Amino acid sequence: MFDRLQAVEDEFVSLESSLSDPDIVSDQARLRDVTRRYKDLTPVVDCIRRYRGRIADLDTARELLDMASDDERASMRSEIDSIDTDLRALEDELKLLMLPRDPNDGRAAIIEIRGAEGGEEANLFAGDLYDMYRAFAAAKGWQVEVLSEDRSDLGGINQVTMVFRGDTVWSRMKFEGGTHRVQRVPVTESQGRIHTSSATVLVLPEAEEVEVHIDDKDLDVDVYRSSGAGGQHVNTTDSAVRITHKPSGIVVTMQDERSQLQNRARAMTVLRARLHKLAEDEQNAAMSAERRSQVGAGGRGEKIRTYNFKENRLTDHRIGFTIYRLQDVLAGDLDETVDALTADERARQLAGH
Repeated sequence: MFDRLQAVEDEFVSLESSLSDPDIVSDQARLRDVTRRYKDLTPVVDCIRRYRGRIADLDTARELLDMASDDERASMRSEIDSIDTDLRALEDELKLLMLPRDPNDGRAAIIEIRGAEGGEEANLFAGDLYDMYRAFAAAKGWQVEVLSEDRSDLGGINQVTMVFRGDTVWSRMKFEGGTHRVQRVPVTESQGRIHTSSATVLVLPEAEEVEVHIDDKDLDVDVYRSSGAGGQHVNTTDSAVRITHKPSGIVVTMQDERSQLQNRARAMTVLRARLHKLAEDEQNAAMSAERRSQVGAGGRGEKIRTYNFKENRLTDHRIGFTIYRLQDVLAGDLDETVDALTADERARQLAGH
């Protein structure tokens, strides 16, 4: 283990030196990678150094025990026991810190929410998820940019695309992708019957231009007049943009901004994220498997989570986790649920699954 720890420390020192290297500082792509890796290793190296410090304390305590008088030996044994306890805790901490990191940790995340099965009630529930995630982001201090938003007739969400930016965005939001099921009496129900509806959430890591090369020759770009709510500019200029990436067949549309250039820039952000995800899936020999596992067809039977209003209950079916604080969750208090999913992921990693 000491060889592994030393290798990590050596890499950390090398990265620290690289951050002042003019060649790296002048290369934005390399600087981004070095900075990200340095930031990832900082808590690991801090723990390693605390661990080494306690080992040195243990060696010193054992030497003192050999020289201690009878009256002092009980106190020294107590000190050694305390150090042993600290070392075991630090070893457990190191095991977690040394687990393979998600390569997308530290990235911004693109979040897409759509109403699925259940008609207008599904759209209203999608709106609830939209509000929930925005409240969660606000509590975390993340930046939120709405790229596109299509409201339904009753004020729900047909579809919304957002970007969340912050250091912990990906690690906290990556579990949210999938079909979310709601059980409640809809406002559209006149007989007081409970309905089951669903909305889908897609979570993608944002990709930077230097990571995903897109050849303009591979794009079909159509412009047209915006439609729907959006202010005086709607239906007055050809500002809406539809971009089709011909090799992959991915289509992205944006129409919320006033200018064609702004809509194109936002569409390209989403397209890069989708292509980045596609490349990851290919590298893992599971092309588009992640999107299917997250969203599927949006059917209620593919649910990852159920929100039951009558019981004030949220259940995450992937790990069998249930809490009876649904209203708190919908108000943005997602930490308990995300912590449970994170703990399950770490447990599976430690078990080698």
